[in-house]
Amino acid sequence: MEYIVASQGALLAGAPLADLRRRLPLSPPPPPPSIRIQNRLYSISSLPLKDRPVRRCGASLASNYTQTSEIVDLDWDNLGFGIVQTDYMYIAKCGTDGNFSEGEMVPFGPIALNPSSGVLNYGQGLFEGLKAYRKPDGSILLFRPEENALRMRTGAERMCMPAPSVEQFVDAVKQTVLANKRWVPPSGKGSLYLRPLLMGSGAVLGLAPAPEYTFIIFVSPVGNYFKEGLAPINLIVEDKFHRATPGGTGGVKTIGNYASVLMAQKIAKEKGYSDVLYLDAVHKKYLEEVSSCNIFVIKGNVISTPAIKGTILPGITRKSIIDVALSKGFQVEERLVSVDELLDADEVFCTGTAVVVSPVGSITYQGKSDFTLQGGIRAPRRWRRGPAAVYFTDESPDG
Repeated sequence: MEYIVASQGALLAGAPLADLRRRLPLSPPPPPPSIRIQNRLYSISSLPLKDRPVRRCGASLASNYTQTSEIVDLDWDNLGFGIVQTDYMYIAKCGTDGNFSEGEMVPFGPIALNPSSGVLNYGQGLFEGLKAYRKPDGSILLFRPEENALRMRTGAERMCMPAPSVEQFVDAVKQTVLANKRWVPPSGKGSLYLRPLLMGSGAVLGLAPAPEYTFIIFVSPVGNYFKEGLAPINLIVEDKFHRATPGGTGGVKTIGNYASVLMAQKIAKEKGYSDVLYLDAVHKKYLEEVSSCNIFVIKGNVISTPAIKGTILPGITRKSIIDVALSKGFQVEERLVSVDELLDADEVFCTGTAVVVSPVGSITYQGKSDFTLQGGIRAPRRWRRGPAAVYFTDESPDG
């Protein structure tokens, strides 16, 4: 049996911190990685999967599809971040008993949905995002998919929905990648983005949880999220529109959180900005997050990021950034970060599954571009390896 060992620190090999390029083991070191291998698909976890809690919605997977090892003929050098129709998607159902059916792989395409479904009428839905990468030797690697499973469970509890067990979620992810493995880009050309979706598909008229739920995973090959690629992005601070409010659902990945940012994002992009950075809805002076990613501020040896208190999504990339930064001797502070600190920062960067780790080149606040990366060259130089490179290393954590 083959094993690939990767530390959480691997995620930062291309981060906007020169000192974080080499991977070191965390202190204290985590348990040995748990790796399940199927058909040369590697899933790497910082904790053994068997130790993960399991909900009663367990199910096995029926894989009725034909696999091919042939890679699709696409223009991989010009792959953007958008929908490309692939071969298969995974579907499982869950009724009032809270138990998900045996999932199945079906051809990618439209699904039947009752117009009175809970997701269409009341927004009862969640989604996750993770990626699969092809290594130079042709094998395929997933990074910490069980963390996405746990986050979906947390969100499902908040939205009064049943959720797949961690085991079913991870197995479904693996099987969906294998069914669509010809769509995984060649090494260094992008990734296969996976979108697990949990929604209230049952019919409901009065305001109440849906009587039936559907769990779907579909995929699409993607390139860079921002049109700038690995170049620094330009943000505008939004002080009129707000992404989330205390007591709401800003801390879970519910579908409604994202529709609310579309107006501010549309206005920002029309003005030439890459994305929007939101402030808190109460004081209107503390950083929250960008439309679809977390924010980090660097000043000297201190890395600061807004604390997770119900209005900010607990990003998986964010978590890994913090762990590795601490292991490298940086001081990491999760707290209220004011917009004034942002504008006085040495460096700023965003993290997320879609954006990976993106350096920020300029920030505009109240009509003024108050933060500009010195000379506009530090982040690109520190990023010359590229963020995806961290997924393809097999050396020891000390390498």
